[in-house]
Amino acid sequence: MSNKASEPNTSGAANTSDSTASTHEPQNLLDATPRTGSIPLHLGEGDADSGKTQPEKSLNRRILALAVPAFGALIAEPLFVLADSALVGQLGTETLAGMSIAATLITTVVGLMNFLAYSVTPAVARAFGAHRLAHAYRIGVDGVWVALGLGLLIMGVGYIFADPALRGMGANDATIGYARDYLHHSLWGIPPMMMILALMGTLRGLQDTVTPLKVAGVGTVVNVALNWVLIYPVGWGVAGSATGTSLTQWGMALALGIFIHLKMRPQGVNWRPDIAGMRGVLSLGSWLMLRTLSMRLALLSTVFVVARLGDEQTAAYQLGMSVFNLLLFALDSLAIAAQALLGKELGERDLTAESGRAKVRELKNRLVRMSLVYGVVTGVVAPVIGFFGNWIFTQDAPVAALFAWATLVIGVGQPIAAYVFVLDGILMGAQDVKYLAIGSFVMLVVYAPVIFGIHWAVSGGLLSATVGYLGLWAAYILWYQGVRAFIFGRRAASDVWIKA
Repeated sequence: MSNKASEPNTSGAANTSDSTASTHEPQNLLDATPRTGSIPLHLGEGDADSGKTQPEKSLNRRILALAVPAFGALIAEPLFVLADSALVGQLGTETLAGMSIAATLITTVVGLMNFLAYSVTPAVARAFGAHRLAHAYRIGVDGVWVALGLGLLIMGVGYIFADPALRGMGANDATIGYARDYLHHSLWGIPPMMMILALMGTLRGLQDTVTPLKVAGVGTVVNVALNWVLIYPVGWGVAGSATGTSLTQWGMALALGIFIHLKMRPQGVNWRPDIAGMRGVLSLGSWLMLRTLSMRLALLSTVFVVARLGDEQTAAYQLGMSVFNLLLFALDSLAIAAQALLGKELGERDLTAESGRAKVRELKNRLVRMSLVYGVVTGVVAPVIGFFGNWIFTQDAPVAALFAWATLVIGVGQPIAAYVFVLDGILMGAQDVKYLAIGSFVMLVVYAPVIFGIHWAVSGGLLSATVGYLGLWAAYILWYQGVRAFIFGRRAASDVWIKA
């Protein structure tokens, strides 16, 4: 996922030589080809020529075969969090508040580590597309070792700095005990959580989003049941919730690890760590972390400003962002499909020939068109929720009105957001991570003056709090996402990112 004009070989995260990788590859790749659900991939009979495609399957179906299961896996986690919050909420307001603070800290850290999936997926997909199956699994193994190392490091640092971090997140004397208990018991689940990112990234690169969906679905059900048992019958309270989650994360990591082990064993690949390969994952990951950090700072800056507009605006913003995030799962699933398919296409085609480059552009254009359809559909859904379903979220009339108008802005901007998300996935699939990182930082620099200008105008009485609130939504949905669309769109329109 790097900008290949300035990065070393990124055809795979592992820096192993072709000769080394080939010694582990089977004579017949067809026997070990992973599957996308029940839909076979196009390494079937007669596909020794990498220029051939699946005549019996439309490109749209190939995209949806990856995107739909990915969507299911993405929504499994927030559904669990919702159920878990309901369980802990019965223990009291202070308990729930403490859990919320600790969970926010964990979510922030895990969010910054999502490069473990984003760096592995396209690298594995490219090797898979090139029919280098052993090398594809080797990249996944390297990613898992990096994930385990980072997970153990985060766990140790978390124990040492737990109280200062929780105080910094807003924990007070009434909530710090609950927050500490939840964090300490959750930290044991950080290493498997990191490994799950790399393991799922490996499977996505192998064009399999069904197995992650199954594991996420079963894990969610087990998690809720286990948490209930540990919270109530066992009587561990908020610590029981965190312990149940940690145990479930270990179970999910073990299940995914065993599944991949059984697939890669016939290819002669083992779990022995490879320092050079791990270094390659970290090299790509550093750029992706800058990208994610820039995006996170843009969002946190928006929260900082909106929190100073008033309680009604803050409450309405939280509701609006909940709807926006829900709709983003549909867009993110398409971006995941773009990462996997683009990476595979780049590995499979002869990129020195115009015909091969044309196939890559065809896939890119189809993904973009599909994203616009996604954007229009979700753009209609947003204001429908805001204007006709606001009573589900709040009984406060001013908050409901602010929420409704926010969803109108969200709806208008959904086609832009969809376009941006799929371009993000396309460029990740091409391992153009340096451009993504620098571009994301530029977007933050361009965006920050706008929202702090709104803050200054409201503080100085030039704008009302309501106008400032809607201005913030317009700035984030239309200006920030619009700048992203321009920067990513220019890159995608060129062929610079299509590199062998």
